[in-house]
This record gives sequence, C-alpha cells and structure tokens, in this order.
Amino acid sequence: MTARGNLVKAAVASAAIVIGGTGLTGAYASLIERQNYRLRRFQVPALPPGRPGLTLLHLSDLHLMPGQRRKIAWLQRLAGQRPDFVVTTGDLVSHPKALPALARALGPLAGIPGVFVTGSNDYFGPGPTNPLAYLRERGITPRSVTLPTPALCALLESYGWDNAEEKTLTYDLGGNRVEVRGCGDAHINRDYYNLVAGPVGAGVDLVIGVTHAPYRRVLDAMVADGCGLILAGHTHGGQVCLPNGRALTTNCDLPVEQASGLSGWRYGTAEAALHVGAGLGTSPYAPYRLFCPPEATILHLTPRPGPSGSDTVGPVRAIGV
Repeated sequence: MTARGNLVKAAVASAAIVIGGTGLTGAYASLIERQNYRLRRFQVPALPPGRPGLTLLHLSDLHLMPGQRRKIAWLQRLAGQRPDFVVTTGDLVSHPKALPALARALGPLAGIPGVFVTGSNDYFGPGPTNPLAYLRERGITPRSVTLPTPALCALLESYGWDNAEEKTLTYDLGGNRVEVRGCGDAHINRDYYNLVAGPVGAGVDLVIGVTHAPYRRVLDAMVADGCGLILAGHTHGGQVCLPNGRALTTNCDLPVEQASGLSGWRYGTAEAALHVGAGLGTSPYAPYRLFCPPEATILHLTPRPGPSGSDTVGPVRAIGV
C-alpha cells in the first residue's frame, strides 16, 4: 500500500473510533479534548531591525453556539493578555442565535485595534453530513441555515475592528506602520485578492495578509506582493489527528504538515511567515477533537536580527488563560 493509502487508512480508522463514540477514545475526544482550550505563543521575527515589538492575538473558527458557557468564559479571559492588535479569521458562529454569546465572549476585547474576515460558517450554519467526508480534501460543508452575517459584522465593527475583506488598511501600532490586506473565503470562492493586489505602501514596516481558508492561490498572491506575515484558519488543525498531532487533512490544498501553527510559505524568491490557527470549535454535527486541542494564539512580533543573526522562529509554549 502507498504512503497516501496508509495515511487514508489511518484517517478512517481514527475517525471511526471517534465518530462511533465507542470506548474511552470517543468520550475523551467529544467530552474532554474538545473543551481543553489552550493559548499558544509564538515569537515571529517579522519587523525591521530596531523596531519595537508587537503582540497580536489570533482567533479563528470559534463555531460558537448558544449555551457554550465554558468557551465563552475562556474567551473573556483573553483580554488579560493585553494584545496590541486582534485578528479574527472567520467561522465565529454556528447558530443564528449565537450572536449574544459571541458578544459576551469577545466584549472584553472591545477597544483594542483589530480586523476580521469571514468564513463560510459566518454565512451558513453547518448541516448534517457524513463526518468521514471531512477526510476528503476540499469538501464543502452542507449549508443548512442562513446566519445573520450583517449583524455579525456590525457587532465586530462596534468593537472598533475593521472588516478587512478585499481592503488594504494601515495602522500605527506601537511605533510600527502595519498594513493589512484582507481576502474573502477561498473555500466558497469568495476570494478576490486581485482587488487589493499591488506593491507595499511607502513607509510600511510590515504587511499582514488575512484570510479564512489558506488556499495556495491566496498565499502565493500575498507572498508575491510582499506580505511578511499571513494569518488564516479553516483547517481546525486537522481536528482528528494521529497521536503525534499529525493532521490527516486540511480541507483545502494546504499541505497537512502546515495544518496549524507557525511555518513559512515561499513563492518564487519571496517568503512569509504563515500562521494557521487550529481554532476553538467544531461543527455541532462533528463535536470532537482528537490529538488536536482547541486553541487561540498570541504572536509576539519582534524585529528581525541584524546581518549577523538568523531569522529563526522563537520558543513556543502552550499556556492556560
């Protein structure tokens, strides 16, 4: 059997254990790990030498439902991290009546500068499906109910966060000139990056690309334009992983090795740091995570070292909130 065949076989076996809900593994995946929220930290040398550092909070794929009190309380405590900037990369709710819960969860972050883009599950709630279908690359979740997208965007904007989809926005953050380029969800063909494509503006210290689904076509275009950091979500980190945390799918054309966390993306001679958030939620029709805890991320943006240094990623650690 080929390596890919072995991987698919392992994927089906792992998913079958969880989905069937049999034994301790199913109980752990659906009752314990799914709510084992963690905050990860990465150090990213993405600023010009000598510039002051920045702290960025990346949230993605909350898939919030009414009544998820534990998730809401955990999210509320993130304000204590005092980030300089907040980026949310979509799929924040999974139910038409989840906006009050989202307001309670993210309200403490109001007033901190930020941006957001939407994902497919900010337009349509997930519908029933065969959970094993998630293992098929680039499968689209069935659309069941329409979600209140305008009200969702208005809520985020009331916090002072800008809708970055197909926009170029510039911020002065702690002495750094930061440009944000946003792109709609490529998973449902709402990506129109060509509307914001072009060279970096004068005097900009860092360009951050923001999108929901990290499809290659979007990443390539952002890197080609000079983005130094790209933030995305969508993958859930694979959601059901092998015991070493290796993802079985990304549900897009991103390599499984980059399903979550910090890595690099190269296009031609240009390269950017890529952070893919594993997300904090699941579909209500697939309420489990295995070897892939739900998470949010703090990115400590630091100056790149001088000519004698090396652009290495700094230490990573998972912490509670």
